[in-house]
Amino acid sequence: MVEIPAGEIVLRDEGTRTTWQVKVAAFRLAPHPVTRELYDTVRGEAPAGGAAGARTPVTEVSWLDAIRFCNLLSEASGLTPCYALGSEQDPDARDVDCDWAADGYRLPSEAEWEYACRAGDSGVRYGELDEIAWYRGNSGDRVHEVAAKAPNAWGLHDMIGNVWEWCWDLYDPGVYGPYRVFRGGGAYDPPRGCRASCRRKSHPTLRIDDLGFRLARSL
Repeated sequence: MVEIPAGEIVLRDEGTRTTWQVKVAAFRLAPHPVTRELYDTVRGEAPAGGAAGARTPVTEVSWLDAIRFCNLLSEASGLTPCYALGSEQDPDARDVDCDWAADGYRLPSEAEWEYACRAGDSGVRYGELDEIAWYRGNSGDRVHEVAAKAPNAWGLHDMIGNVWEWCWDLYDPGVYGPYRVFRGGGAYDPPRGCRASCRRKSHPTLRIDDLGFRLARSL
């Protein structure tokens, strides 16, 4: 995993035109999204649907699937799981707590995700779109193998394009209830969807063919 230095990031919601500043502690982030191969190794099988191939990002995974995977991988690696799931298995995931001090695998926060995506770059994205991302203009309407495009300055691939990535955060609980954030744009999106600041959201049980996740760890 790549060690990301501490810093701060200003997040912006384009719908409400609000901004907020977040301090980000140093953490580790995987250089690419979780692949079907890794997911299959940990869970015993990869989800049906999604792109074929061991090195393609796993998709058709819900937010709840992603955090369960993080706990299983943590346990298999001899690390302390980050997530405590309530006994009722609430589909809205309101009973899920995260221990940010645990050394296991977890989803990045939204602030961690954008801070790492930008890697110090304040532009719309960290490079020329065709060079760094699979999107509607060059993907051939399919998800591709990870790390086939140029990384950002911190060595992270596919932060823009290929698949969207679940983050830990609630999007706006006062308006959207349990909906969680996902970031980064995907292989079917136009350029506008493939920007460092673009925010999307859905219910934590959503499974679609261009939404996956990336692993983080606290230092």
